[in-house]
Amino acid sequence: MITVILVIHLLIAIAMVALILLQRSEGGALGIGGGGGGGAGLMTGRAAGNLLTRGTGILAAAFMATSLTLAILADGGARTSSVLDVAPVSGGAEAPLPGDIPAQPEGGSGEDSAPPPAPTVPSAPLSE
Repeated sequence: MITVILVIHLLIAIAMVALILLQRSEGGALGIGGGGGGGAGLMTGRAAGNLLTRGTGILAAAFMATSLTLAILADGGARTSSVLDVAPVSGGAEAPLPGDIPAQPEGGSGEDSAPPPAPTVPSAPLSE
């Protein structure tokens, strides 16, 4: 199903590019384009211009429809909950991060409550 819609989507995109390129340019901003003289465009005349404009609009609407259809089908029916739907965990206590030192019990006496001594590094002799 997705493959069929994808092929239709690509055909619409190609047709829309072709229709846009067939239209006569209206401005001469940089002095390029075929909007200047009499028969410069491939299709000239007011009726042809209206047909191309209307066709481009129809193809643009079809392109948007196939884009939305492909986006919906790409979901695959997997319904995931939103981050906003999940209730925050309450309890007041935060989980300790790795590497955190656990707090020492208050009022403790003896060697267990004292922090371990810092390792000492022998100093190198000074040479002159």
